[in-house]
Amino acid sequence: MLKTWPGRVELEHVHINNVEIENTFAEAFEMWASRLIVTATNDRWAMTAAQAATGFATSIIACGCEAGIDGVLSPEQTPDGRPGVIVLFFTMSSKDMEKVLLNRVGQCIMTSPTSACYDGLRADTKVKTGGKLRFFGDGFQSSKLLEKRRLWRVPVMDGEFVIEESFSMQKAIGGGNFLILAENERAALSAAEAAVDEMCAVPGIIMPFPGGVVRSGSKVGSRYKGQFVSTNTAYCPTIRRQVASALPEGVNCVMEIVIDGLDEGAVREAMRVGVQAACRAGVVRISAGNYGGKLGPYHFHLDEIMGVSQVDGDV
Repeated sequence: MLKTWPGRVELEHVHINNVEIENTFAEAFEMWASRLIVTATNDRWAMTAAQAATGFATSIIACGCEAGIDGVLSPEQTPDGRPGVIVLFFTMSSKDMEKVLLNRVGQCIMTSPTSACYDGLRADTKVKTGGKLRFFGDGFQSSKLLEKRRLWRVPVMDGEFVIEESFSMQKAIGGGNFLILAENERAALSAAEAAVDEMCAVPGIIMPFPGGVVRSGSKVGSRYKGQFVSTNTAYCPTIRRQVASALPEGVNCVMEIVIDGLDEGAVREAMRVGVQAACRAGVVRISAGNYGGKLGPYHFHLDEIMGVSQVDGDV
């Protein structure tokens, strides 16, 4: 049955591959993002530096940033003709980004053998990360221009660490998400893994939690003083008889996928391919987390994203 009102068309009880798509939306908020290109002498060490720099960066709540790997570059695609990895960092403010990049590039990329680090965004707002890390050279650092880009050459024990003087920042989006409600752990995890595999191909996004999946979804507030977030009780199957549960009968496991993106289009596409991949045997419903529209200005409606065209059928 179609329901219509100005500017919107919705379908009741929409299903994709017999999985119900709940009529709800993911609520996301503004963040700042930087995109760095990390290179090294080979693929192994480029990835090592990237993984080290993006470690312990699952949630802004306690990690200071959210970060992840956006893709791999061939030598033909990098500024210095070596293998490269794209990393994305997301923070709540530009000031936070300055601290995050200084610490993570300095402690994780500069320390990694044969590494170099370049700006991969080219936006107007800048932070002089390389301009500060150059002082590690103790007066022996030098600069050069590469296609109008100021680079610093810092002497280190394997030769030199090359870093761009400034890295760009831009307004971005954090907190895009969807929930996989499944019959059991095996079905939920299988669906989540399939979704993440597809979403990894979408440029400009990261899924900051381990393996792209979070099982400890949270809600704002707690019964304990000083605890600002707590477990999302409405989606915890073991206490469904003790709380106002959002779980239908037959659902015994929930997994969440959280997405940060450089823009709305990237988040929307990641959700689209992820939900499509997650709609498989053993999954009962796809939902999303929101706070009634009060937390963030970005609302990603599941039915609009999926381009729903049929009821109780495949899309």
